[in-house]
Amino acid sequence: MSSQRRGAVVAVAYSAGRDSTALLHATARAAREHGLDVVALHVHHGLMPQADAWLAFAASQCGRWRKSGLPVRLLPTRLHGQPSKGESVEAWARRERYAALAGMAREAGATAVLLAHHRRDQAETVLLQALRGAGPAGLAAMPRAVQRDGLWWLRPWLGQPGEAIDAYVRRHRLRHVDDGSNADPRFARSRLRTTLWPALLAAFDDAEAALAAVAQRAHEANALLDEVAQADLATLVGEGDGAPLLAQRWQQQLSAARRANALRVWLRRTLGRGAPQALVSRLLDELPQVRSGRWPVGAGQQLALHRGQLSLMAMPAAATPMPALRERGELHPGEPGHDISRALDAARVGPGMSIGLAVDLSHPGTHPLPQWHGAFEVRRVARGGIAAAALQACTVRARGGGERFQAHAKGVPRSLKKQYQATGVAAWQRGGPLVYRGDQLLFVPGLGFDARALGTHGAARGVVLRWRPDDNAG
Repeated sequence: MSSQRRGAVVAVAYSAGRDSTALLHATARAAREHGLDVVALHVHHGLMPQADAWLAFAASQCGRWRKSGLPVRLLPTRLHGQPSKGESVEAWARRERYAALAGMAREAGATAVLLAHHRRDQAETVLLQALRGAGPAGLAAMPRAVQRDGLWWLRPWLGQPGEAIDAYVRRHRLRHVDDGSNADPRFARSRLRTTLWPALLAAFDDAEAALAAVAQRAHEANALLDEVAQADLATLVGEGDGAPLLAQRWQQQLSAARRANALRVWLRRTLGRGAPQALVSRLLDELPQVRSGRWPVGAGQQLALHRGQLSLMAMPAAATPMPALRERGELHPGEPGHDISRALDAARVGPGMSIGLAVDLSHPGTHPLPQWHGAFEVRRVARGGIAAAALQACTVRARGGGERFQAHAKGVPRSLKKQYQATGVAAWQRGGPLVYRGDQLLFVPGLGFDARALGTHGAARGVVLRWRPDDNAG
């Protein structure tokens, strides 16, 4: 068996602390018997002044063990960067650490990473998740085995009490480092470990085992809820990229409990992460009561309900022509130095009209308008369209209220709101600039050319317009 598996690699996350030192030593001893190689993955977080000394200790320890015949080598990496504003150090360090571990494991050719978490760690995690208001997914705490990023993440000692690891360290006289941040009251787990846990054990001596049992039961419950949600979502999710949730069917077909469960799973699938309870509660309350709406979900994204479908899309940036005019100090190309009062005069502001910005859209190609977070695309067509000359000296304006648009030659002018509703243009897709020639409305993003403008400026071989928001503007 040894000769068949020689050369296979198993990785161990190794901080040089007590638990990971014991796990690395035990893994290396077992690997020697089975013909495996062990790589110790050490992450230098750059957060503690002792981190350099810990790395040196880890290198020395692995070197000594290798000389003694254990098939182990050290693979270290150093994190760069720092938590973003408002992000906890704990969350940042954990995310970056796991990303670094995955990268090193793949580099070493390992298919599995062993982690040194034990039963006390699991019990602490259950308590922390309960204090955060977690449901079954959170209370399930840490899995014994999970496949992620193309690797198996294994916790072989998750059922072992901390005392058993202490005994192993003493028996083999293992040296390790002590991380003082484990007692730092700034961190939630440290506060629990130093303040709450001793009192809890004094009152309930079986608390560790009981809380670990809670995690196991929660894991089973969460697996069952996930199976139910997958079955429900099979008929509640639309087709195509983004797979929108069919909100009306979701509301009509499911009980309240199954609606909440299906929504959580759909959000996790769509967002790529668990949704906060505040968002879930809002959606449960508001989706049945509205025909359209938007709910920000961070990272420049939003959930949008339109025509019964709930989808994830980019958050549109607000068009801001006024600040752009102030910054540029100009209204017309080639006329720098205008102050805002002259710009207002030149814009011919009247009832129902807004400030105009002069543009030339007569040439095919892309015409960026950074003030509006997007660009116009102009394209020649073999039939139809508008004469290019009509777009040579036009202005773009924000909606000011009162604009009327005629959709076709035999139609009648109607308000933009009604035209948008008739054609199904969602509220958050109506932010592009309107195109005018003088006082005549030529083009509205989402609706196209006004029929009256085509009657005046139509051409057999003209051009067509398309408004394209920036990618990060939705």
